Amino acid sequence: MRYSKEHKQETHARIVKKASVRLREKGAHGIGVADLMKEAGLTHGGFYAHFDSREALVIEAFAYAMDRSVEHWQKIAAETPPEKRLSTIVDSYVSTVHRDDPGRGCAVPTLGAEIARESAKTRRAFSAKLEQLIEVMADQIPDVPRKTARKQAMGTLATMMGTLVMSRVAGSGELSDEILASGREAALVRAEGTKPAAKKARAKVN
Repeated sequence: MRYSKEHKQETHARIVKKASVRLREKGAHGIGVADLMKEAGLTHGGFYAHFDSREALVIEAFAYAMDRSVEHWQKIAAETPPEKRLSTIVDSYVSTVHRDDPGRGCAVPTLGAEIARESAKTRRAFSAKLEQLIEVMADQIPDVPRKTARKQAMGTLATMMGTLVMSRVAGSGELSDEILASGREAALVRAEGTKPAAKKARAKVN
């Protein structure tokens, strides 16, 4: 039976969406192609009608997950007063909800270490999406030069992501909650840290 182009596109999107969740839950090598196809309601043999390789699926699934993170942060920014955008993003990221649901959370804490050992092609795709997250975070740090905002965004993201990894390693008890609270505070302090200095420097120039 021949399917329409639209049907194939819908099926492709369904595979990518399913894979993005399972890869974040199980890791890049924790689930096989056959299992992914089965969850999408398809046979293993149909895989190559949609992807050239397993690597191609991993890249698309990772990109899908990262795009959802970017969209989530942009939605927060659009719905939140400027002075609260950064703290709202940090609070939603460094949270028990995010900690306990890796399959629907940020892909960097769940797949970052594995992607770093993948091919150059996969790492480039990863890097490009990470760059987008940095830019969105930098957009929430106003009143400083863009270069400074990017630097602060990188430090803030590193703190947020590291906190999430540590909290998951610790489980879901008191230590994990303490790590989340400490990391959230550190992320906000790091993100806000340059503002007074930047304003003081401009005051001296004026």
